[in-house]
Amino acid sequence: MKELTLEKFEEASEIVEKVTQETKLIFSEYFSSLSGNKVYFKPENMQRTGAYKVRGAYYKISQLSDQEKEKGLITASAGNHAQGVAYAARLAGVKATVVMPVTTPLIKVNRTKSLGADVVLSGNVFDEACAHAYELAEEHGYTFVHPFNDLQIATGQGSIAMEIIKELPTVDYILVPVGGGGLCTGVSTLAKLLNPKVKVIAVEPAGAACLKASLEAGKVVSVPAINTIADGTAVQTPGDKLFPYLQANVDEVITIEDSELTLSFLDMAENHKMIVENSGLLTVAALKHLDFKGKKVVSVLSGGNMDVLTMATVVQNGLILRDRIFTVSVMLPDKPGQLADVSALIAKLQGNVIKLDHNVFANVNRSAGVLLTITMETFGTEHKKQILQALEDAGYAPSAERTSRIYM
Repeated sequence: MKELTLEKFEEASEIVEKVTQETKLIFSEYFSSLSGNKVYFKPENMQRTGAYKVRGAYYKISQLSDQEKEKGLITASAGNHAQGVAYAARLAGVKATVVMPVTTPLIKVNRTKSLGADVVLSGNVFDEACAHAYELAEEHGYTFVHPFNDLQIATGQGSIAMEIIKELPTVDYILVPVGGGGLCTGVSTLAKLLNPKVKVIAVEPAGAACLKASLEAGKVVSVPAINTIADGTAVQTPGDKLFPYLQANVDEVITIEDSELTLSFLDMAENHKMIVENSGLLTVAALKHLDFKGKKVVSVLSGGNMDVLTMATVVQNGLILRDRIFTVSVMLPDKPGQLADVSALIAKLQGNVIKLDHNVFANVNRSAGVLLTITMETFGTEHKKQILQALEDAGYAPSAERTSRIYM
C-alpha cells in the first residue's frame, strides 16, 4: 500500500464496522462552558478492548495473505495495540505474539494474554520492545505488524474520522492524541479528504513530544528520552511512513504536562463518570489551550485501559494539585485540650480531617511544643487559605505544603 486514498478509507470503514463497538459522540456541557466552544467526545475508551487500536489491527490482518497469516503475527506495544492485535488475531484464527515494555501496566499485560496472545516483556520503553520484536520476527519467521508505522494500520484508524464527520458534518476541529502517529495520520488524512476545512490538532505529552520536534525540524527526529505518565503515547520517534501525511494534514501541535493529565482525569471522572487513560486525556487537557471560541470541537478519547494502582495515584495527586487535600503542621503547647481546640477550629470551617499525627516526641525539649500534623479535605484553594489563616490567627503558626506523598 503506497498511499492513503478515500477508496481505501471507505473499504476500511466497512470492514472495521463489523467488529467494533459503536462509539457515538458525547456532548460535554462542562467542557463547552469551560472552553467557550461546543465540545464533543469520541469515546474510544468504550471501544472493544478499551481502545481504538482494534480498528487498525483488524483492517491490517484482513489485508494479509494466507501465507502471512500462517506464519503467525508479532507486534510490539505499550498495551492498547497489543490488545487490538490479540483480539483481531483471535477473530481471524491467527496466532499472535506481543512484545511489551516491562513497565506496561499489569492490567494491559493480563488482558492481552486473556485474548489469546503470547506476551514477551522486554525493554523499558516501546522503542526497545519494538527492536526485540523485530529480532523475534527474524528468528521465527513471524509476520511483523507495526503498531503505527504502517499505512494499512493508519487507514483502519481513520475510520474514526469517517464516523465523526458522518455524525457531526459541521465539525470545525478534531483533537487527536499522538504517540507514533498512526491514529493522527488516519484521522487527519481522511478528515481533510472529506472536508478540507476541518482543522486537526495533534496533542502529545510534553515528555515525549517527538512529532512536534520532527515538524519543527522538517524531518523525522527522535527525542533523547521519554518522561511521561501517558504510557500509550510514550514514543521517541514518529513513524517515517506516516510523517509526510502528518506534515500535510496536521494544523497544530499542543503539548501537555503530566500534571494537566492528572487534573483532567478528575474532570472526566467527576463530570462525565468516565475512566480515560492518560494518553486519552491528552485531548481533554488540550481543551484549555485552545485559542479560539464558538467552534465545534471533537476530542478523541483514545483509550480507557488504566490499572487500579495508577488510577489511585492519579486521583490522589489530582486532589492535591487542586488543594482538595493538603497537609499542615502546627506546634502545640504540651498540655491537655490543645488537640481538641485545633479540631474544633477546623470543624467550624468545615475542614474534613483524613489523618493526623500527634507527636509528643518531635522535640527532645517537650516544652518547645508537640508537633501536630493534619491531612484534611477541603473544597479547594480558597477553602484551604481560610483554614490556614484561621490557624495563623489562633497563634498556631501553621506550616503547609503541597505534596505528592500518599496520605490514605
